[in-house]
Amino acid sequence: MRLLHELTTTEVGDLFDDCEVAVLPTGAVEQHGPALPLGTDLLAAEAVARGVDRDDAVLLPTVPVGVSAHHRQFDGTLWAEPETFEAYVGEIVASVAAHGVRKVVVANGHGGNRDALSRMARRLRDDGVAFAPQWTWWSSLDGLDEELFDRSGIGHGDAMETSMVRHVAADLVREAALDDAEAGAADSWGESVHGASVGFDTAEFSASGVTGAPTEASAEAGRRLYERATDELDALVGWLSERPFDALTPEPHR
Repeated sequence: MRLLHELTTTEVGDLFDDCEVAVLPTGAVEQHGPALPLGTDLLAAEAVARGVDRDDAVLLPTVPVGVSAHHRQFDGTLWAEPETFEAYVGEIVASVAAHGVRKVVVANGHGGNRDALSRMARRLRDDGVAFAPQWTWWSSLDGLDEELFDRSGIGHGDAMETSMVRHVAADLVREAALDDAEAGAADSWGESVHGASVGFDTAEFSASGVTGAPTEASAEAGRRLYERATDELDALVGWLSERPFDALTPEPHR
């Protein structure tokens, strides 16, 4: 995919004539424990998006800061309110739609963004502005997570995220800090009492800010995660490219 921000306005005009889909990476700048960089989520989302090689799509600049107030007790974390994030991403999508590209994949790298992105996608679709489903890089691994780590789903600063960063930005992993990250980690996300979720902020249940076992990570696992995610995103863009916009609008009242 061509990178929108590297093109001139006349070049983009020509590109949009043949472009069916835009891809918008979104991430976060938030703590991922002592071993991973603050930009883990944006690095992963952007790397996977840049790995898709298509002539019928254009890659938009990454939205770096997301909904991360639940990490606010840890130094360096930045956050936007969900309503602010929803509105901002929605306005980016709407601006692309105004140029004629009304199908957008939001390639997301941060779980905390998902609710806001779902609301944004529904609103823009209902208003007839754009069709902009969100997609997270770990959402369609089809059992690869269980094969690699003997567990399903993603934690925070865990083996899956550490493996991905080892593949896409190995020099940013603080290898010497992995043991400390794991020693202070929680086994799972949140805290529950009699079925009620009572752990609202990461600092309430994880001393290091991590959930999971980052020492189980490997660069080879990261390569396989990256390749699977890139293949899935490519397939999603292809699926969306083949569908006329009218086929993606809401069903009429019955």
